[in-house]
Amino acid sequence: MFSGLVFCADCKGKMYFNGVNEKENKWFFSCSNARCGTKSCTSHYIRAVVLERLVWHYTQKVIALVTRYEAYFRSIMEQKLQAEGDTILKTKRRQLEKAEKRIQELDRLFVRTYEDNVSGKLSDERFAVMSRGYEEEQQGLKENVEILRQEIEVQERQIQNIDLFIERVKKYSDLDALTPYMAHELIKAIYVGAPDKSSGKRRQNICIQYDLIGFIPLDELMKQETA
Repeated sequence: MFSGLVFCADCKGKMYFNGVNEKENKWFFSCSNARCGTKSCTSHYIRAVVLERLVWHYTQKVIALVTRYEAYFRSIMEQKLQAEGDTILKTKRRQLEKAEKRIQELDRLFVRTYEDNVSGKLSDERFAVMSRGYEEEQQGLKENVEILRQEIEVQERQIQNIDLFIERVKKYSDLDALTPYMAHELIKAIYVGAPDKSSGKRRQNICIQYDLIGFIPLDELMKQETA
């Protein structure tokens, strides 16, 4: 059900599905970095049945909030995405402006080296090395510019994504169990934290990043239930 969706909250590595006995419900997800012995993460896991129960618990809350308080949900998410989007957009636009300026600068540098080569100030060998370096850097920058433009476009569509997410959620308002299709349509990633045993009991937190809109501030949204 969660194929490709589960990640470690500590190292952000993938968590892989493992198990030995389906009848005894011993299937579990474990951190790939810890399992491979890279020492980049502590060894921890979560049982598949526990993960499914937790994901369904939080997804039910989201479905209920969207169904009952759609306008409030939209308002809170718009504020959240707007705040996040402003910071991201400023950073991306600065990166884009810097890359475009460097592309123009490389054009000028190429012309200058060509003129120096023609006038004899620069040898053919040196011109070939420098021009190749300029071309490779410029090609990399152009590819980065295209990626940045696409990311900016996606960020600018964030408010529209809220409506798309709400429409998806409404399709599942009558379901009483999590399905693989629902999980992959609503969820982008599930981050699993290491277990906390300080209380004498094994407690484990997960954080769900939903498709289109990211993390949902459930605590803030739940205030509407007691308002």
